[in-house]
Amino acid sequence: MSVTAPAGFAAAGTEAGLKKSGGLDLAIVQNLGPASAAAAVFTSNRCLANPVLWSRQVVADGVVSAIVLNSGGANCYTGSQGFQTTHATAEAVAEKLGVSAGDVLVCSTGLIGEQLDLAKVTAGVAAAASDLRADAAQTSDAGLAAARAIMTTDTRPKQAEHRSPTGWTIGGMAKGAGMLAPGLATMLVVLTTDALLTSAQLDVALRQATRLTFDRLDSDGCMSTNDTVSLLASGASGIEADLTEFTEALTDLCRDLTRQLQADAEGAGHDVAIEVRNAATEQEAVTVARAVSRSNLFKTAIYGNDPNWGRVLAAVGTTDAAFDPFNIDVAINGVQVCSGGEPDQPRDLVDLTPREVSVVIDLHAGGATATIWTNDLTHEYVEENSAYSS
Repeated sequence: MSVTAPAGFAAAGTEAGLKKSGGLDLAIVQNLGPASAAAAVFTSNRCLANPVLWSRQVVADGVVSAIVLNSGGANCYTGSQGFQTTHATAEAVAEKLGVSAGDVLVCSTGLIGEQLDLAKVTAGVAAAASDLRADAAQTSDAGLAAARAIMTTDTRPKQAEHRSPTGWTIGGMAKGAGMLAPGLATMLVVLTTDALLTSAQLDVALRQATRLTFDRLDSDGCMSTNDTVSLLASGASGIEADLTEFTEALTDLCRDLTRQLQADAEGAGHDVAIEVRNAATEQEAVTVARAVSRSNLFKTAIYGNDPNWGRVLAAVGTTDAAFDPFNIDVAINGVQVCSGGEPDQPRDLVDLTPREVSVVIDLHAGGATATIWTNDLTHEYVEENSAYSS
């Protein structure tokens, strides 16, 4: 269950000394070929970290040989020195692996506005590259080490794997526990496959998968400056995957990683799925569900085990979606608490003690449906984010 599950990939995680807390903090994933096709999507935040600026240029030609990722510093708003650090990191990887620096993606995560220690980064690159060469068999432990190395406030690594009956495989790892309100991507995600696909095909599949998964995770309404989701294809299986089948499998795997990210969100006590049904368009369904997911009143009510459906309708009403305000239904954990804009079953029938919470909103305005995944707002979230940089 890792990025090394598909044939043609090697991974390593090492301790470079970048995190104050210690532990693994730098990872490399190498595409051993024979193909080196790739696609990536990035945050739509206009305030971009240096690694995103670099990596957008790298992936433009659809060729990627390796990706290096560090935790312990975002390398964002660090000026020309920070960009030079990103460039030097790619150069260090290129030298150790015998590839072009222009084919090395760079990803960073951590505090904004703090310079990375380049000496530590390059030493970490050397150590990780050495592990890549030493571990030719690339057991699942190598992928797990890489997944652990990209963690910041995460409490556990996130990994997933899909094996097609036709003979190709997809693997993936992700990190993220806060700032989960993406545009195009969510925090740091590396996806690998040994299927034979072109970079153009990978781009189509990746954008479809992220649109329905990572883009639908809105844990805390805060969008990162560093979000990157990359997809690398080695072609080592020798099998040309059907694009439709591959896209469906990739979407399922990304949904798995999305739910793992949701379940590990900072301080969360509930995992909430907000499903909007019968909207005029899919985008309007997304807009309505996202409005509810970003309502602090709704999120604190869920934290307090209070099925306050009035807060759901109040959030719905802030959108420009098509609906009749007096013809909306709301169900919470299977209990129809509101029908036609009026009270239905008593709210005290709703059990909010389980971690999983389902909110279904019927707009009666069309046939489109969408789901946004979010979390409640807790004391622990506030405490963690008020002390994160200390």
